[in-house]
Amino acid sequence: MSGIIDFANSIFKPLIDLGAPPLMLIVLTLLAICMRVKFSKALEGGIKLAIALTAMGSIIGILTGNFAPALQAFVKSTGIELSITDVGWAPLATITWGSVYTLYFLMIIVIVNIIMLVINQTDTLDVDIFNVWHLSIIGLIVMYYSDNNLLLATLLVILIGVLKIKNADLMKPTFNDLLNMPDTNPTTTTHLNFMLNPVIMIFDKIFDKIFPFLDKYDFDAAQLNRRIGFWGSKFAIGVYLGVFIGILGRQTPQIIFTLAFIGGMCLELFSFIGSWFIEAVEPLSQGITNFLSKKFAGRRFNIGIDWPFLASRAEMWAAANVLAPIMLVMALFLPGNKILPLGGIIAIGLTPALLVVTRGKMIRMIITGCFMLPIFLWSGTAIAGFVTTTAKAVGAFPAGLPAGTLITHATLEGPIEKFIAILVGQFGGNMTAGNTIAVVAALLVYVLLFVWYAKQMKKRNKAYAMEASEK
Repeated sequence: MSGIIDFANSIFKPLIDLGAPPLMLIVLTLLAICMRVKFSKALEGGIKLAIALTAMGSIIGILTGNFAPALQAFVKSTGIELSITDVGWAPLATITWGSVYTLYFLMIIVIVNIIMLVINQTDTLDVDIFNVWHLSIIGLIVMYYSDNNLLLATLLVILIGVLKIKNADLMKPTFNDLLNMPDTNPTTTTHLNFMLNPVIMIFDKIFDKIFPFLDKYDFDAAQLNRRIGFWGSKFAIGVYLGVFIGILGRQTPQIIFTLAFIGGMCLELFSFIGSWFIEAVEPLSQGITNFLSKKFAGRRFNIGIDWPFLASRAEMWAAANVLAPIMLVMALFLPGNKILPLGGIIAIGLTPALLVVTRGKMIRMIITGCFMLPIFLWSGTAIAGFVTTTAKAVGAFPAGLPAGTLITHATLEGPIEKFIAILVGQFGGNMTAGNTIAVVAALLVYVLLFVWYAKQMKKRNKAYAMEASEK
């Protein structure tokens, strides 16, 4: 297998040397053409992706370059070493798509999805091509710690890929309920952030058994968002961050104002430019959908897309607004954390899963979220060395940061999977008895917890079916 990858690298190396944007322009365009997408549409998608990668790199350079001196001054003045820079999700996507292995993992997941459809192990066709980077980064972490053991990386990617496709089937009735969608609507998602559902389900069952009375005090999230208004927007949160970091770093009033305005601009642009990534891969996603629909004519599928179709639910954003300042304070005092949340301060890697499991019960979402945030901060700290090394290898390290700075994402989706990937990688690099026991135990708990969660979701789905039959 390594020989195949070496051969592929020898072919792709001239393209890789061009940098991530030109590479992805060429690759995405060719893949779309292979799926019989019209040339102009395929080229349009490739250009959009290249522009999105370039724009995101520029915004990150502005944010990190301006915030770095204040953060360094904060470390010197307080001794609190929050020395890892949180660059948000988009730079990590850029880094991951800059690796040729991402295309390999994409091929593996497409094959796995097709096999599951053929043997009736799923009804979900995953067309969320761009977000394969979440699985790819898991595989890359394994390879980083195991001296490029591609076999172990592939096996872990397949395991998690199968479970997240299964999860898309399990969640479909809940999506119908939350969004008032008819059963004929095919929308679901295979996004990795929902692999937190099993852990969140534990907390939800604790609420059911011990604290059900708290539901009486739940509140209207839409009303809360309306009251917060601008003060809970991305602009405002970016301004708060800039002021907060400027004060922590004992900067002058002029610099504090500058950081505030830069923070507001960058957090808003993260979201805006992030939508370009989704638009860029739409031609390829549609081409794959059309191709498979012809091969499975007459069968009704769920279509796995990105998670933002849930964005209309106000609870998700209200919870994110409440959890943002909690995470900021938590980061200062959490043992083992080295990140001051910046790009990941809006915890969209967590709140969609909270929404689905609790079905929008705000008190449950916020309390459970407080217990989940440390997992994200520890995970982001743990992978910082890998992220930094990989960013430099593919030429995606933010230009405004000192060379010795570590970078990561504070609320990167799949924090538990990142820890498992580290364990698997360490096992591949050093197959001691201790590492073997750790990997087996972690994978066993991970799979058994998912099996338990699947049973709970099937019970919920039967209740939905009974309600529908009674209408």
